[in-house]
Amino acid sequence: MLIHRRRFLQVGSLASASLMLPKFLKAMEKGELVPPGNKVLVVVQLSGGNDGLNTVIPYRNDIYYKMRPTLGIRREAALSLNDELGIHPALKSFKALYDDGSLGVLNSVGYPNPDRSHFRSMDIWQSASESKDYWSTGWLGRYLDAQCKGCDKPTQALEIDDTLSLALKGDAVKGLALTDPQRLFGASNDRYFKELLAKKKHDEEHQNVDYLYKTMAETISSAAYIQQQFRTYKSKERYPQTELGKNMKTIAELIMTDINTSVYYVSHGSFDTHVGQQNQQQRLFEQLSDALQTFTADLKKNHRFQDVLVMTFSEFGRRVGQNASGGTDHGTANNMFLIGGGLQQQGVLNEGPDLQDLKEGDLQYKVDFKNVYATLLKKWLGADDQAILKKQYEYLNFI
Repeated sequence: MLIHRRRFLQVGSLASASLMLPKFLKAMEKGELVPPGNKVLVVVQLSGGNDGLNTVIPYRNDIYYKMRPTLGIRREAALSLNDELGIHPALKSFKALYDDGSLGVLNSVGYPNPDRSHFRSMDIWQSASESKDYWSTGWLGRYLDAQCKGCDKPTQALEIDDTLSLALKGDAVKGLALTDPQRLFGASNDRYFKELLAKKKHDEEHQNVDYLYKTMAETISSAAYIQQQFRTYKSKERYPQTELGKNMKTIAELIMTDINTSVYYVSHGSFDTHVGQQNQQQRLFEQLSDALQTFTADLKKNHRFQDVLVMTFSEFGRRVGQNASGGTDHGTANNMFLIGGGLQQQGVLNEGPDLQDLKEGDLQYKVDFKNVYATLLKKWLGADDQAILKKQYEYLNFI
């Protein structure tokens, strides 16, 4: 029998998390809305290495324009944040969030001994390891391991994608990857998987095989419940018909009905702008701005904005100087955005990047991203950050 690899992976990603689904679904069966105060983290990954200097623009800095004679964003085009910094003109909703006190901008975020490989640097960000260490679990996966061990209502992490990222893989518990509950339901009811279940009685003597059959059966059942509950709430907002817009709509609708999901993870990109950066970044930022504008409006109207925090990150920034192809090459430190109604500090949270203090043409980091993770884990999700990150990191004050 031929196996369609994409279908197998799609349902396989469910199977990896099925052991933690039944209690999640039991809560959903009751049709309960998330009560106020139940914190949710939404991670938006800007894949490919977003250019931070053209995101938060040092428009009073002559070095910036000298290093980027054609690529630099003109001062009059940038959306002003303060006397020194502006934001990319395509990020209009971010500027509006900044103005109403719902946006925090953290500059010069990175880690010691940075790696300029997409794959390696992304692994470092997703695992929260030191650059010299190689970990097979993610920071949110270990959060699930800690929170779901022995509790009667284990917390959940959902990634809106076909496959699960390292960030959501724990030792004992993994997050769940899906793009559309309706499609997931259809895939889980594929004839191939039902035929496999029908063969179970012939393989019961093999303990490992029996475990896989049990996991598959639970997965198929769980997908049906998810699809059923997903239909109970539909947003009235008109989300953009982009991939990110659709994904943010899925997240919003799940936030309104799922009392146990604490973390949502979604990716946007690619921001790997070696060539023709202006048009590529403009297009991706317009999609990001439009999707987040509708998403935050949806949360506000449903009284959930105070309890939802959005964090954006990218695996690295770009080099300070533009290249000969109208783009930028792989760099190091970058900025992060924090969005929500529950921020304790808003606006520009620290000084902009120091363009006079470069290392081999790259920005030097001032804030270790693991300090951000520790803050989110401890102050927002109420978790043991030291156990999850395997080290104590200093907390920041944005929450």
